[in-house]
Amino acid sequence: MEGETTSGTKEAKDERELGKILHQEGYILISANLEEEKKRGLRLNFSIGKKVSVVEKMMFTRNLQIMVSAGLPIPRALNLLAGQAKNKRFRSVLFEISEKIVQGNRLSESMSKYQDIFSELFVNMIMIGEESGTLEDILKNLTHQMEREHQLKSRIKGAMMYPAVILCLMLGIGVLMLIAVIPKLAQMFNEMNVELPISTKIVMALGDFISKKWYLALIGTITFIVTFRTALRTKIGKRIMDIASLRIPIISSLVRQTNSAYTTRTLGSLFASGIPIVRALEITANSLGNLFFREALKDAAEKVGKGAKLGEALKPYENLYPSLVVQMIEIGEETGETSTILQKLADFYEEEVSEATKNLSSIIEPMLMIVIGAAVGFFAISIFQPMYGMLGNI
Repeated sequence: MEGETTSGTKEAKDERELGKILHQEGYILISANLEEEKKRGLRLNFSIGKKVSVVEKMMFTRNLQIMVSAGLPIPRALNLLAGQAKNKRFRSVLFEISEKIVQGNRLSESMSKYQDIFSELFVNMIMIGEESGTLEDILKNLTHQMEREHQLKSRIKGAMMYPAVILCLMLGIGVLMLIAVIPKLAQMFNEMNVELPISTKIVMALGDFISKKWYLALIGTITFIVTFRTALRTKIGKRIMDIASLRIPIISSLVRQTNSAYTTRTLGSLFASGIPIVRALEITANSLGNLFFREALKDAAEKVGKGAKLGEALKPYENLYPSLVVQMIEIGEETGETSTILQKLADFYEEEVSEATKNLSSIIEPMLMIVIGAAVGFFAISIFQPMYGMLGNI
């Protein structure tokens, strides 16, 4: 109600900024008190390095589209969405973007300053929406794009969860046996002067090392994980992993289908937004994770820039993109319905990935059973073989 007094908390650099934010929301600042520095410090510590989740960005895009369609000014919409944001860094970024828009900057220009939150694809589509006056439609397309990508990644992660849990349990039980059981058996064999086979000696030495020098084993494991992850971030390590992902029988088809779905979905959204084909190919290439798919699209962008058709430019890469993708793109170019066909292709390959991930657990399960059986068999032979030798001597 008009004339009503209200109170609350908001994040701002100073009172002047707070006054601007409240003025955009239709309020007048009467007085402001700073929170305790200690509390503010604690809140900052918890928010440092916290990544903005895909779900939060997806909800932000959907709500922004609703507010834009309702005719709400973008600065006010951003301030309202900032108040709802759970991630504190995302909240402060939205306030900063709102302030920059009030100062005369465009939304896309302001978002481009925060590349760790808003991707090149996101910023370029927002820019096209601003230039063409179709920001509401662009935000709707972006929301749909992010929802489908999130579903795709969730399905793949869900399919890998079962084997990951089984492997972790197997390693945990193995380490527990090496620490609790093996040292006692080793002591018994030493007291009885039993001649041990090489497999038993390996198991005994490993158990003795882990039980006595567990800290070295822990440091070694952590060092290996950190080194492996660091190596994956290098160009050579990334290329090796991408080669492996395209050579492993079960994984390779899933990688091709996933990248085909992502490429067609992204290109379809960019074409529908009116982004030129060469620029759309470059943006899509930069957003792909696999180096070979990225290089294929960058090469296709160069060829298209020189006058070639997209279907023709992708033909040399049928080892990466299925022939169906190339053929359908050629049909789209002939009929002028490339964007629509790409969206339908994306739907098709997303369904293919969904089916593949459903079957992945049933394919991996027997392989896991073989690995677990081999590990259990090795332990059993290593432990019981000396016991049978003891009984024979008796």
